[in-house]
Amino acid sequence: MSITLTESAAQHVNKMLQQRGEGLGLRLGTKKSGCTGFAYVVDYADEIHDDDVTFESLGITLVVDKKSLSQIDGMTLDYQKSSVLNHGFDFINPNIQEMCGCGESFSV
Repeated sequence: MSITLTESAAQHVNKMLQQRGEGLGLRLGTKKSGCTGFAYVVDYADEIHDDDVTFESLGITLVVDKKSLSQIDGMTLDYQKSSVLNHGFDFINPNIQEMCGCGESFSV
């Protein structure tokens, strides 16, 4: 089981954690949402719970709850910045079987 960051994503997360001044790393997960089933949840990881799994990628700690892990196992998280207004995470998830037309939700 693994989740990895690209160099661009790791640099962005590191910068955001430094600006925030606290946090253990990045929390990734999923929630029921949208027309296809699930949406990604990204937040700061301030603590690790008993039902969490942790990964290390390029010096960044990634925290995932066990319930979400099967949906994002093997995922690579990238960060794209094409302009000041157009930037964000790109979820490269090999588990996706279907994605809604707007790209906001997915099914596995």
